[in-house]
Amino acid sequence: MKGVIAALVALAALTIAAESPARTARAQHVTLIGDSVADAIAGDQSAVAILQQGVALDLEVAPCRRVEGVGCPVDGVRPPSVVQFVQSMGSKLGDNVVVAVGYNDFEEQYAGNLEDAIDALAAAGVKRIFWLTLRAARHPYVTMNADITEAAARHPQMTVVDWNVYSRSHPTWFQTDGLHLLGAGSDAMATLIHNSLLAAGVAAKPPRIVTSVLPAAHHGKAYRTRLAATAGVAPYQWSLLERAPAGIHLAPNGTVTGTPRAKPGRYTFSVRVRDAFRTMVTRRLTFRILA
Repeated sequence: MKGVIAALVALAALTIAAESPARTARAQHVTLIGDSVADAIAGDQSAVAILQQGVALDLEVAPCRRVEGVGCPVDGVRPPSVVQFVQSMGSKLGDNVVVAVGYNDFEEQYAGNLEDAIDALAAAGVKRIFWLTLRAARHPYVTMNADITEAAARHPQMTVVDWNVYSRSHPTWFQTDGLHLLGAGSDAMATLIHNSLLAAGVAAKPPRIVTSVLPAAHHGKAYRTRLAATAGVAPYQWSLLERAPAGIHLAPNGTVTGTPRAKPGRYTFSVRVRDAFRTMVTRRLTFRILA
């Protein structure tokens, strides 16, 4: 009797494990600190959607912000510098910070300002710093970009995100000053930052549907299986993009159930999975109904 009970417990555990959704990485917190150039991302829904894929995003952008020192006034208010903002936020910044600031800073002070900002970020417990280079539309930005590269060589927690090179051949991304972004530029900057977060393992990869072929079903007999996905950020939500064979249904949790009423044969239909950050992927499935 004990052997039978043990077997039933093992079978139940196996069934639960088979039907449990795949474990996925939790989204990491990312704070983006920017000036008026990066501010264009905050006002562009498509850019925000690109940037927040697979991360818990906090956008902290303000026109006239400097890395260190007093910024210029906007509507009578001077924004806190990167150093001031980091010191005020402390551990609330999270482990990962993206900095897109420098267009309002002074060339001769920038290297020292960088070091002060990096020290402040370290004191706040930030583990990874992603620092964007400046689009070198003006000569001082060439020197300041060299300062960014040299700082990264001294600080292993710092990654250079080379916006200058990425944007070099795309004048249509910019307003007439060659610095501030139009819609395509906002999307491009968001894409570059997101790709850097992905490469560093900070942003969760988009979900991927593992199932391609469903187990065969028998006409007129009860059927049950579950679709599988990986990566992305749980929970997943599943849906059909077209009708499944008659009698077969897909629940939002990925469970496929029903009693096939369609005639025996081979069928295909498409499904979609969406993760917690609304990143969606689709896949066409093959399904056989046997007599």
